[in-house]
Amino acid sequence: MHAYSFLFVLSLDYYIEKLSNYTCICFVKVTRSSIIMDAFLYIYRLKLQVEAIKREYQSLINHIQEVKVEKIGTTGYLAVTVTCKKLGDEEMVGPIMEVFEKMNVNVVQVRVSSQHFFGMEAIVEDNIDAAILNQAILRVVQTQTQKIGLD
Repeated sequence: MHAYSFLFVLSLDYYIEKLSNYTCICFVKVTRSSIIMDAFLYIYRLKLQVEAIKREYQSLINHIQEVKVEKIGTTGYLAVTVTCKKLGDEEMVGPIMEVFEKMNVNVVQVRVSSQHFFGMEAIVEDNIDAAILNQAILRVVQTQTQKIGLD
């Protein structure tokens, strides 16, 4: 092999190595930027999903309105459960308690929760028809939520 061809092979190897290093660097840069872009898009999509879930949750909370009056076995008591949009405790508890008083229903126990929505559970004596009590409480809940302007 001549010295000239030996130098040509060495310089060709040198350029091939440089070219492969350059290709590798470009590939790494492209890969890094595409990973960053993919991560950015993924985070953006997650944000959109969280916002959609929050809107759906708020919509569900705003449409909750339920009153249940059920007999508790043969104990002579009724279980009253009220669930509706979040209002101040005084806007809802007072009128419901007034319904109990007007209908001469003795309340044994009451538990109220108003963290994400208004919830009330009461145990009352069974001296009235459950359907009549249910309708009376439902009317109060509807009146109160409309009065506050949340319906």
